[in-house]
Amino acid sequence: MTIGLIAKKIGMTREFMDSGISIPVTVLSIEKGRILNVITKDKRGYDAIQVGFGKIKNSKLTKQMKGFFAKKSTEPRKFLKEFRVANISEYKEGNEIGIELFKDQKFVDVTSNTIGKGFAGVMKRHNFSGLRASHGVSVSHRAAGSTGQNQDPGKVFKGKKMAGQMGNKLRTIQNLEIIKSDQENNLIYIKGSVPGSKNSIVLIRKNSKKIDKTTTIGKQLLTETQFSKSTVDKNIKSKTQVKKETPEKKVEIKEVKK
Repeated sequence: MTIGLIAKKIGMTREFMDSGISIPVTVLSIEKGRILNVITKDKRGYDAIQVGFGKIKNSKLTKQMKGFFAKKSTEPRKFLKEFRVANISEYKEGNEIGIELFKDQKFVDVTSNTIGKGFAGVMKRHNFSGLRASHGVSVSHRAAGSTGQNQDPGKVFKGKKMAGQMGNKLRTIQNLEIIKSDQENNLIYIKGSVPGSKNSIVLIRKNSKKIDKTTTIGKQLLTETQFSKSTVDKNIKSKTQVKKETPEKKVEIKEVKK
């Protein structure tokens, strides 16, 4: 697992390129995290850091957590997240981690709970076709149909597609592109489907997969350079054609004078 940050999903907007093309982006507000604990292999068998995010009132903490934050002599934090690291010597207790973590990053992985859609039937949840809406079918147009078997085995197997809770599941979307990052206001603009509704909590991490993919900004620069080259080539061709045509016309004029 790579180091990440916890952010708040503000909403969506668009970013305009120099050429005028608009890119739809999701705006995420990032709060700085403080390293509360440095875990070594001697303690637990692996190297990791424990980072605290967000603010919370002291009255909402349990006695155990009050003692923990008092021992670390830091403000109470709402979320505690543990990240495994390769080189533990780079991190110290009390240091802060912010948006500068993704300074040279082009792609990130985003994890959050999807939008909950409540109790849903099989047609909405699993895309069932339903029964025929014709004569003879009474009050069972959107029914699931039979779910069990005969007396043997005489039960419904686990994982059967049935009506139930839809959405509200932890999902990770990989390789989302960072279009822009505003370090002054701690905002990051991401292109792609970020899971969760507005004001939901999102975990952003460096992409775990190594991908060779050109960014939208890179594609835009390529198109601009190609367009500029094509215009230059057209201008050169037009100039050469004009130069070739001019001496022929002069020769014709001389022949007329003779």
